[in-house]
Amino acid sequence: MLHGCRLRYEEMSSKSNVEYIAGVFIQCLLMHAKKQVYYYEDESTPTGTCAVCVVGGEGLVRYQVEKAKYFYIAGFFLTVSLNSIQLVVEHATANNKVFTMNLSAPFICEFFKDPQEKVLPYLKVLQFVFYGLTFWVVSIDKTDNVEEIALKISQWPKASKIFKRITVITQGADPIVVALDGKVKKFPVILLPKEKLVDTTGAGDAFVGGFISQLVQGKPIDECVRAGCYASNVIIQRFGCTYPEKPDFN
Repeated sequence: MLHGCRLRYEEMSSKSNVEYIAGVFIQCLLMHAKKQVYYYEDESTPTGTCAVCVVGGEGLVRYQVEKAKYFYIAGFFLTVSLNSIQLVVEHATANNKVFTMNLSAPFICEFFKDPQEKVLPYLKVLQFVFYGLTFWVVSIDKTDNVEEIALKISQWPKASKIFKRITVITQGADPIVVALDGKVKKFPVILLPKEKLVDTTGAGDAFVGGFISQLVQGKPIDECVRAGCYASNVIIQRFGCTYPEKPDFN
């Protein structure tokens, strides 16, 4: 899809320096911004297809679920199958396993409040990307104090008496807010010069990946946050959600 002009696919594909980046909901975003959108259509080329063969029903992934010690589910899944999430969180709680979630987008808080609140008691780690405020305003209170929001969500009733909930709220270039055990701590992000900031696509997911990579190793929260900051810092310096061949986190 091209905005503002038409460019033949053959012309684009002949250029060796073209970067192809997947656009999620890009049409909706452009229409919301009142931009005119043009498409290049090639009826001779099929769209991508995917075939999935499910054999054995629910037994297909039972072994993986029973073996896993940590679970992560993106908030988008709340819109698809709450029953699946409920089965996993109940299994995690019954077996003293860690369940983590990222709320992913503000519309999750606004339009899927009930499923979200059903899952929240089971969470060990709840990570927000900018959206703690949306969650709290929609669900409980009208405060705009991010530290207060993080603290209150971390103290939300829990199904497990063993784990203490960790609430993490990222705020773009502002400090990351972490609430745990009745205390709130703020962590600075890695600031970049404007000229190095390329694309924020996937920054939140990258933070989650970095954070959990240390969590599963039993590292302290400070180190989890540091890894999350590193991962998101790498992502925003590149087009699309891409990363270099080898990491240099140490």
